[in-house]
Amino acid sequence: MKDTITGYIENIIFRNEENGYTVFVLQTEDEEVTCVGCLQYISQGETIEAQGMFTEHHTYGKQFQIEAFQTKVPEDAMALERYLGSGAIKGVGTALAARIVRHFKEDTLRIIEEEPECLAEIKGISQRMAREIGQQIAEKSHMRNAMMFLQQYGISLTLGAKIYQQYGQEMYGIIKDNPYQMAEDIPGVGFKIADDIAVKIGIRRDSEYRIRSGMLYVLTQSTQAGHIYLPQRELLEQTSRMLEIGSEGMERHMMNLAMERKIVLKEFQDEVIVYGSQLYHLELDTARMLNDLNVSGTVDLTVLERRITRIEEEMQTTLDEMQHQAVIEAAQNGLFILTGGPGTGKTTTINTMIQYFSGEGMSIALAAPTGRAAKRMTETTGCEASTIHRLLELSGNMEEQSSIVQFERNDENPLEADVVIIDEMSMVDIYLMHALLSAITVGTRLILVGDVDQLPSVGPGNVLKDIINSHAFHVVELNRIFRQATRSDIVLNAHRINHGDPVPLDNKSMDFFFLKRYDATIIIRVLIALIQEKLPKFVDAKPSDIQVLTPMRKGILGVEQLNQILQRYLNPPSPGKKEKEFGQHLFRQGDKVMQIKNNYQLEWEIRGRYNIPIDTGIGVFNGDMGIIRDLNDFAETITVEFEEGRFVEYSYKQLDELELAYAITIHKSQGSEYPAVVMPILGGPKMLMNRNLLYTAVTRARKCVTVVGSEVAFQAMIDNEREQRRYSTLEYRIREFGEKGDA
Repeated sequence: MKDTITGYIENIIFRNEENGYTVFVLQTEDEEVTCVGCLQYISQGETIEAQGMFTEHHTYGKQFQIEAFQTKVPEDAMALERYLGSGAIKGVGTALAARIVRHFKEDTLRIIEEEPECLAEIKGISQRMAREIGQQIAEKSHMRNAMMFLQQYGISLTLGAKIYQQYGQEMYGIIKDNPYQMAEDIPGVGFKIADDIAVKIGIRRDSEYRIRSGMLYVLTQSTQAGHIYLPQRELLEQTSRMLEIGSEGMERHMMNLAMERKIVLKEFQDEVIVYGSQLYHLELDTARMLNDLNVSGTVDLTVLERRITRIEEEMQTTLDEMQHQAVIEAAQNGLFILTGGPGTGKTTTINTMIQYFSGEGMSIALAAPTGRAAKRMTETTGCEASTIHRLLELSGNMEEQSSIVQFERNDENPLEADVVIIDEMSMVDIYLMHALLSAITVGTRLILVGDVDQLPSVGPGNVLKDIINSHAFHVVELNRIFRQATRSDIVLNAHRINHGDPVPLDNKSMDFFFLKRYDATIIIRVLIALIQEKLPKFVDAKPSDIQVLTPMRKGILGVEQLNQILQRYLNPPSPGKKEKEFGQHLFRQGDKVMQIKNNYQLEWEIRGRYNIPIDTGIGVFNGDMGIIRDLNDFAETITVEFEEGRFVEYSYKQLDELELAYAITIHKSQGSEYPAVVMPILGGPKMLMNRNLLYTAVTRARKCVTVVGSEVAFQAMIDNEREQRRYSTLEYRIREFGEKGDA
């Protein structure tokens, strides 16, 4: 049951200006109460009535957690003076507040709100200042009234502040007539929130606004499964199921959305498909820019062959036929794609290209989608590589109601390199590909490198596969496993898995082991023993470097359960370790954590001696992993050290962006490499337990793979070629532009 307390705000201790989170002291009739909550529009000296509950903070003691509040009109002269002189009104201090109240007495508030010009009767207040005081009081009054209005619909104080900032006084009409507009206009207000408000207001279930908003929501949600579009029949079925109404008449609303250019309808392979407007134009633009870059240059083949021979001598290596061809194709074409599995010589080929272009006096930029992948690229090439976001100089801004991030490098300020080489291309989604191409001018060579058999990007699109399948560009696939790679059963077994061949499970290998266990509890015990005792010595790494990869989130061998168990054993509680509970999660100093969504505004710093920042930047991305170094209960922040020594401070309100990472899904491991990988495999949904997933997991390990579980489930994954289909049309758009160019 909620408690209610009333008092005046004596002192504001802390306020986060971004989200309005405030810590303040409330003076009630009986005591001083420390209160916390998102109250962006309250000021010192105000009297409020607050609803919430008392909690016990393990450091700061008793606190009142505010869930809703109302401001109270000051009831006597002392309360009026306290409010006006608190600093809440710019230009009014305690002495001036006392003079105003003495002059107007109990009529003070009415005068300020209705006849502010009368304040000029007070010595020290001009007509202009009187008007400004009236405007400030009116604005604060509007804000408070708005917060109270929104609270009756169950809207939190934080979200209420966003809504008021977006619409101001117009919000009343919008919420009463069409609350679904908020889902389109305000980040953080999704369809579900708007729908809840609509139910409370009494808007009909088959309202046009509800159906239109529902369709847009289904389209947006489909991008999380990697889709660029949905077939019309699927869109209508999913919308009908979600809204719990029939699909009759929905096509009319869909046509209206198309006429408003919020969606795009196209005929494709004998059916109508539906794009969100933004993704349609992104895909179209990406296809155009790829074709624009696809220009051939004139290179003297005799000279090129001599240069390659000299580079082979310098590098003390011999390229095979396909590697040799790849270097020639890269030198001759504006756009070139190199693909191949582990151990097929991609790194040697890239290094040869780098040597060739450097010898030609060309500047080269190397990049990969993640920090881990960029670090590995730096190590294997000996040249500095960065993340694609850093290469493009992330600005931290995003287009309004869009997933498009703003970069300093773009069509108006392109990259200055002569050659751009991107590794781990299977991870690049349509948003990042579009941004990259926008920053590359025709004449700059773009070389895309990746393993097309890896899992596709987390974000929408099937970029690498679509580019290759378009057959519009020069592609070389490396498929010979080099002799040095054949010493590794990780490489050999990855290729066996990819080809659907059986994998030897006799444990005669030096780097690929299969421990047969058929009980989930026993499997967990084996995982703990491997990470704590066996593998660190075997691969010369810390336990925190060894990664558990699992196909699933749910279930006893899913990420959620495993992380709780592994945290208990690998980072147990102790008096010296600080902790913070957040929802269902417990974060502890020393925990291994992962960022689970892209945050383009988060600031990071690399610290040198005495913790002095030596480099700063913005952006922490889905899949970035780090260690919790500190928790500060007073500032309500957690400090995480990510790879490359990047320190990031999270407010407690941002902890929904982090989760424990002792175990992660195979999807989240894309682009990463670990000294040792441990995989529990006992069974699961057929959609998840497939060859593509297993292949990706095995190729994440550098020194050792250990599978613990059922050999039957393992073989079933190899046999299951089914991959979740992604709806994308980049392949066909590329062909369309190519045909136009040929015409």
